[in-house]
Amino acid sequence: MVLLHKLVHEKKHQIVVAHFDHGIRSDSVADARFVKGLAEQYGLAFESRRAELGRHASEDTARTHRYEFLRDVAKQYKAQLVTAHHKDDTVETIAINMTRGTGWRGLAVMNSNDVLRPLLHLSKREVYDYALRKNLEWVEDKTNNTNLYLRNRLRKKIHTLSTRTTKQLVALRNAQLIVRDNIEAEEVSLQLVAPYSRYFFTHIDTVVAIELLRYIFDFSITHPQATRTLHGVKVAKAGSVIEVGGGQRLRFSLTEFIVETP
Repeated sequence: MVLLHKLVHEKKHQIVVAHFDHGIRSDSVADARFVKGLAEQYGLAFESRRAELGRHASEDTARTHRYEFLRDVAKQYKAQLVTAHHKDDTVETIAINMTRGTGWRGLAVMNSNDVLRPLLHLSKREVYDYALRKNLEWVEDKTNNTNLYLRNRLRKKIHTLSTRTTKQLVALRNAQLIVRDNIEAEEVSLQLVAPYSRYFFTHIDTVVAIELLRYIFDFSITHPQATRTLHGVKVAKAGSVIEVGGGQRLRFSLTEFIVETP
């Protein structure tokens, strides 16, 4: 609501309001009606989609479906996708990634090339205060109060962090984005193509090998998964297949391996 209010009053953009109903909560239809009514009040185009993910859907599943929809809408209108993520979201995502074992990339968050996030410099408190000053209405997602999701469980602990610690985390994130860009440029320059050499991955530095394996998998595997995968590259017998994660597998010959996806 704050993001939309800011964009509308800047009067610099043609805006399309996009709302995705995950179908996780029984009352989520009311949320869609609320957003549609607000779009009509502002005189803006409105796009929506409902899925039936069910109340046991994971955060990752919900995110995947949501961004598929948002990117479809952006493509349809040849528009820039803009989301309302704020500073607290950045810190929470870093905490989630560290918990899941994503390695150094867990710091380089909230930086998709096709998503603009103009509120990242604001804390949740600052966003909330803006809404109160402007007398904005909003709807609270009841799932924010459940311990079913990892983000919610971590959020309670993150709120105890000092302002100094939060600033340090954000500064580390900004520095890591630069490091990530440099590393990815190096990865592209290697021009790795399948089938991949087992000899190459066995004889380079372990940290580099793990990073390159994650690059091959488009970073869809975690650091621990990549570590186990590297062990397989070193010792797996010719003709064998190992499961990596998410239905992805490696198939080995004596000197090479390929990636198989579902």
